[in-house]
Amino acid sequence: MTDSPPEKIFNAPAVAIVVAASMPVLYLLQARAGWSDAVLALAFEPASLRDGGWWPGLLTSMFLHIGWAHVAMNAVGAIAFGPPVARLFPGLRGAFAFLLFYMACGVAGALGFGLVRLGSHDLAVGASGAVFGLMGAAIRLLGRRDGRLRPLTDRRVLTVSAVLMAVNAGAGLIGLAPGMEGALVAWEAHAFGYLAGLLLIGPWTRLWGRSPRTI
Repeated sequence: MTDSPPEKIFNAPAVAIVVAASMPVLYLLQARAGWSDAVLALAFEPASLRDGGWWPGLLTSMFLHIGWAHVAMNAVGAIAFGPPVARLFPGLRGAFAFLLFYMACGVAGALGFGLVRLGSHDLAVGASGAVFGLMGAAIRLLGRRDGRLRPLTDRRVLTVSAVLMAVNAGAGLIGLAPGMEGALVAWEAHAFGYLAGLLLIGPWTRLWGRSPRTI
Protein backbone atom coordinates (compact mmCIF):
# COMPACT_ATOMS: atom_id res chain seq x y z
CA MET A 1 0.00 0.00 0.00
CA THR A 2 1.32 3.42 -0.92
CA ASP A 3 1.07 6.49 1.25
CA SER A 4 -1.87 8.81 0.72
CA PRO A 5 -1.36 12.42 -0.45
CA PRO A 6 -0.82 15.02 2.27
CA GLU A 7 -3.84 16.38 4.15
CA LYS A 8 -5.49 19.43 2.58
CA ILE A 9 -6.26 22.26 4.97
CA PHE A 10 -9.73 22.92 3.53
CA ASN A 11 -10.63 19.29 4.31
CA ALA A 12 -9.59 19.65 7.93
CA PRO A 13 -12.17 18.54 10.54
CA ALA A 14 -13.92 21.46 12.22
CA VAL A 15 -12.51 20.62 15.65
CA ALA A 16 -8.93 20.95 14.39
CA ILE A 17 -9.73 24.33 12.83
CA VAL A 18 -11.39 25.48 16.05
CA VAL A 19 -8.32 24.53 18.10
CA ALA A 20 -6.01 26.47 15.78
CA ALA A 21 -8.37 29.47 15.52
CA SER A 22 -8.84 29.63 19.29
CA MET A 23 -5.19 30.52 19.82
CA PRO A 24 -5.23 34.03 18.29
CA VAL A 25 -8.67 34.68 19.79
CA LEU A 26 -7.51 33.76 23.28
CA TYR A 27 -4.31 35.75 22.81
CA LEU A 28 -6.33 38.85 21.91
CA LEU A 29 -8.19 38.51 25.20
CA GLN A 30 -4.91 37.93 27.02
CA ALA A 31 -3.28 40.96 25.39
CA ARG A 32 -6.18 43.15 26.48
CA ALA A 33 -5.81 41.98 30.06
CA GLY A 34 -2.02 42.29 29.99
CA TRP A 35 0.19 40.31 32.33
CA SER A 36 -2.08 40.95 35.28
CA ASP A 37 -2.04 38.84 38.42
CA ALA A 38 -5.13 37.02 37.14
CA VAL A 39 -3.37 36.07 33.89
CA LEU A 40 -0.12 35.13 35.62
CA ALA A 41 -2.10 32.81 37.90
CA LEU A 42 -2.98 30.78 34.79
CA ALA A 43 0.69 30.17 33.88
CA PHE A 44 2.57 27.12 35.12
CA GLU A 45 5.42 27.38 37.61
CA PRO A 46 7.53 24.21 38.04
CA ALA A 47 8.15 25.00 41.72
CA SER A 48 4.41 24.64 42.30
CA LEU A 49 4.77 20.86 41.95
CA ARG A 50 6.91 20.94 45.06
CA ASP A 51 5.30 23.80 46.93
CA GLY A 52 1.67 23.23 45.97
CA GLY A 53 -0.70 25.46 44.05
CA TRP A 54 0.05 23.77 40.71
CA TRP A 55 -3.63 23.82 39.79
CA PRO A 56 -4.93 25.29 37.50
CA GLY A 57 -1.67 26.34 35.80
CA LEU A 58 -0.80 22.80 34.73
CA LEU A 59 -3.84 22.91 32.42
CA THR A 60 -4.48 26.59 31.78
CA SER A 61 -0.92 27.49 30.80
CA MET A 62 -1.50 25.97 27.35
CA PHE A 63 -4.09 28.66 26.61
CA LEU A 64 -1.62 31.54 27.10
CA HIS A 65 1.13 32.73 24.74
CA ILE A 66 4.07 35.11 24.87
CA GLY A 67 3.45 36.96 21.61
CA TRP A 68 2.05 36.75 18.10
CA ALA A 69 5.01 34.75 16.79
CA HIS A 70 4.42 32.18 19.53
CA VAL A 71 0.71 32.06 18.66
CA ALA A 72 1.39 31.72 14.94
CA MET A 73 3.84 28.83 15.33
CA ASN A 74 1.44 26.85 17.50
CA ALA A 75 -1.62 27.62 15.37
CA VAL A 76 0.20 26.50 12.22
CA GLY A 77 1.34 23.35 14.00
CA ALA A 78 -2.21 22.60 15.15
CA ILE A 79 -3.69 22.96 11.66
CA ALA A 80 -0.83 20.94 10.14
CA PHE A 81 -0.92 17.97 12.50
CA GLY A 82 -4.41 18.14 14.00
CA PRO A 83 -6.54 17.04 10.99
CA PRO A 84 -5.17 13.48 10.52
CA VAL A 85 -5.54 12.88 14.26
CA ALA A 86 -9.04 14.38 14.41
CA ARG A 87 -10.16 12.08 11.59
CA LEU A 88 -9.63 9.12 13.90
CA PHE A 89 -12.41 10.44 16.14
CA PRO A 90 -15.64 10.90 14.13
CA GLY A 91 -18.74 12.70 15.26
CA LEU A 92 -19.48 14.93 18.23
CA ARG A 93 -18.17 12.34 20.67
CA GLY A 94 -15.00 12.16 18.60
CA ALA A 95 -14.54 15.94 18.69
CA PHE A 96 -14.74 15.79 22.48
CA ALA A 97 -12.20 12.93 22.48
CA PHE A 98 -9.85 14.94 20.26
CA LEU A 99 -10.01 17.94 22.58
CA LEU A 100 -9.32 15.70 25.58
CA PHE A 101 -6.37 14.16 23.77
CA TYR A 102 -5.02 17.60 22.88
CA MET A 103 -5.31 18.80 26.48
CA ALA A 104 -3.88 15.56 27.89
CA CYS A 105 -0.76 16.05 25.75
CA GLY A 106 -0.54 19.66 26.90
CA VAL A 107 -0.75 18.65 30.54
CA ALA A 108 1.85 15.91 29.98
CA GLY A 109 4.16 18.48 28.40
CA ALA A 110 3.77 20.94 31.26
CA LEU A 111 4.17 18.20 33.86
CA GLY A 112 7.33 16.89 32.18
CA PHE A 113 8.74 20.40 32.01
CA GLY A 114 7.95 20.89 35.69
CA LEU A 115 9.56 17.64 36.76
CA VAL A 116 12.74 18.36 34.82
CA ARG A 117 12.95 21.90 36.20
CA LEU A 118 11.51 21.13 39.63
CA GLY A 119 12.05 24.09 41.93
CA SER A 120 12.30 26.63 39.11
CA HIS A 121 10.17 29.76 39.32
CA ASP A 122 10.27 30.38 35.55
CA LEU A 123 6.70 30.61 34.27
CA ALA A 124 5.75 28.40 31.32
CA VAL A 125 2.97 29.25 28.86
CA GLY A 126 1.96 28.07 25.43
CA ALA A 127 0.21 25.27 23.57
CA SER A 128 3.47 23.81 22.27
CA GLY A 129 3.27 20.67 24.43
CA ALA A 130 -0.25 19.95 23.15
CA VAL A 131 0.73 20.69 19.54
CA PHE A 132 3.76 18.43 19.80
CA GLY A 133 1.38 15.78 21.11
CA LEU A 134 -0.63 16.10 17.89
CA MET A 135 2.64 15.84 15.99
CA GLY A 136 3.57 12.63 17.81
CA ALA A 137 0.19 11.10 17.04
CA ALA A 138 0.33 12.20 13.40
CA ILE A 139 3.75 10.60 12.99
CA ARG A 140 2.16 7.26 13.86
CA LEU A 141 -0.16 7.81 10.89
CA LEU A 142 2.43 9.15 8.43
CA GLY A 143 -0.17 10.22 5.87
CA ARG A 144 -2.46 7.21 6.20
CA ARG A 145 -6.15 8.03 5.96
CA ASP A 146 -7.58 4.62 6.87
CA GLY A 147 -6.80 4.69 10.58
CA ARG A 148 -3.73 2.47 10.36
CA LEU A 149 -1.08 3.29 12.92
CA ARG A 150 2.54 2.45 12.38
CA PRO A 151 4.07 0.46 15.27
CA LEU A 152 6.26 2.37 17.69
CA THR A 153 9.18 0.30 16.44
CA ASP A 154 8.58 1.27 12.80
CA ARG A 155 11.79 2.58 11.26
CA ARG A 156 10.13 5.68 9.84
CA VAL A 157 8.50 6.53 13.17
CA LEU A 158 11.79 6.13 15.01
CA THR A 159 13.81 8.07 12.41
CA VAL A 160 11.42 11.00 12.15
CA SER A 161 11.02 11.14 15.93
CA ALA A 162 14.78 11.14 16.48
CA VAL A 163 15.28 13.99 13.99
CA LEU A 164 12.42 16.06 15.42
CA MET A 165 13.58 15.66 19.00
CA ALA A 166 17.18 16.49 18.07
CA VAL A 167 16.02 19.69 16.38
CA ASN A 168 13.74 20.45 19.33
CA ALA A 169 16.55 19.98 21.87
CA GLY A 170 18.92 22.05 19.75
CA ALA A 171 16.42 24.88 19.37
CA GLY A 172 15.75 24.87 23.09
CA LEU A 173 19.33 24.68 24.28
CA ILE A 174 20.56 27.26 21.78
CA GLY A 175 17.48 29.42 22.23
CA LEU A 176 16.30 29.45 18.61
CA ALA A 177 12.76 30.82 18.83
CA PRO A 178 11.86 33.38 16.13
CA GLY A 179 10.08 36.39 17.60
CA MET A 180 10.60 35.20 21.17
CA GLU A 181 14.02 36.60 21.97
CA GLY A 182 14.72 36.53 25.69
CA ALA A 183 12.02 33.96 26.40
CA LEU A 184 12.76 30.49 27.72
CA VAL A 185 12.10 27.78 25.12
CA ALA A 186 10.44 24.93 26.99
CA TRP A 187 11.90 22.19 24.82
CA GLU A 188 11.28 19.67 27.60
CA ALA A 189 7.54 20.37 27.38
CA HIS A 190 7.71 19.79 23.63
CA ALA A 191 9.48 16.46 24.14
CA PHE A 192 7.09 15.19 26.82
CA GLY A 193 4.06 16.35 24.84
CA TYR A 194 5.38 14.60 21.75
CA LEU A 195 6.04 11.40 23.70
CA ALA A 196 2.53 11.52 25.17
CA GLY A 197 0.98 11.85 21.72
CA LEU A 198 3.13 9.08 20.32
CA LEU A 199 2.17 6.65 23.09
CA LEU A 200 -1.43 7.67 23.81
CA ILE A 201 -2.85 7.69 20.29
CA GLY A 202 -3.22 3.89 20.18
CA PRO A 203 -5.17 3.36 23.41
CA TRP A 204 -7.01 6.66 22.95
CA THR A 205 -8.32 5.56 19.56
CA ARG A 206 -9.33 2.16 20.91
CA LEU A 207 -11.25 3.91 23.66
CA TRP A 208 -12.82 6.77 21.73
CA GLY A 209 -12.58 6.24 17.99
CA ARG A 210 -11.93 3.81 15.24
CA SER A 211 -9.86 0.69 15.84
CA PRO A 212 -6.20 1.78 15.36
CA ARG A 213 -4.92 -1.10 13.25
CA THR A 214 -1.19 -1.28 12.84
CA ILE A 215 0.83 -2.34 9.81
